Amino acid sequence: MFRLFAAALVTSLAALSAAHAGDRAKLGYGRLITNDYIGDGEDRWRTGSLTSSRVWGPEWTGRAPARFGDLIELRLGAEILAPENLGSPDAGDRPYAGTLSVGVHTHYRWKGFDMAVGADMVITGADTGLGSLQRELHDLLGVDAPSDATLDAQIGDGFHPTLVAEMARVVPISGDMTLRPFLEGRAGAETLLRAGIDLTVGRIGQGELLIRENATGQRYRVIQNAQYEGFTFVIGADLAQVVDSIYLPQDRGYDLRNSRERVRAGLHWQGSSASAFYGLTYLGREFEAQEEGQLVGSVRINFNF
Repeated sequence: MFRLFAAALVTSLAALSAAHAGDRAKLGYGRLITNDYIGDGEDRWRTGSLTSSRVWGPEWTGRAPARFGDLIELRLGAEILAPENLGSPDAGDRPYAGTLSVGVHTHYRWKGFDMAVGADMVITGADTGLGSLQRELHDLLGVDAPSDATLDAQIGDGFHPTLVAEMARVVPISGDMTLRPFLEGRAGAETLLRAGIDLTVGRIGQGELLIRENATGQRYRVIQNAQYEGFTFVIGADLAQVVDSIYLPQDRGYDLRNSRERVRAGLHWQGSSASAFYGLTYLGREFEAQEEGQLVGSVRINFNF
């Protein structure tokens, strides 16, 4: 039933987008690259991801529309999760996983809350090609690559419909500072309920659409407002109650931690013809055999021609 419901939601949102295509324009594009090489310098666990979003809707007025389905986001993603030692993993370390995802989401306002609701199809396994790609890239760079044994033991081929919903409220503190508490629920590839808060100091991001990246919780700019230049500092934290994860299957003996914490900070810069973002995120332990958390870095550089 869940798979049918998730597939129906994706189909419905896609059909809704196509039906109203004549009333919509492309409003923005955003992306975020995350890797632990630009964090703690390691190559382990949630080691790297790429997320991108394309958004269509009516004319942007500085806030999401009031009606569900008016603003449509196409979200694409790729992520690699890996054991600490790619060549010879320790017994009990997490299995390798390459994932691709495609999703349709809608952003709207409801009773003073910012809402984001949608569904992703998460694809796992060797057929994604991410394991082979990482091996070739690491061989080219002369660093440790995943071994045959590591890739043979990776999470298997599969399709995992995943529902995602976020409810948030912006609380102004001053003209340059806002708090944004949020609740997020996910059901599918990972099933969890998350609560957190983001603090923004600066004007960059005001009147924009920012979308939360899955692995870190960093919010990347998709519909941008070039009115303000300079720097904006962001900091955030959240705690999740985790029910299950396809990346840590219990039938393989993994002891999933029920709570999962993240703490993040980042800096946006906006110039007259370019913008950039760098963020650093602490990811807490996800399974009992994981000895410690990790630091990952996120980056985006954009030039306007």
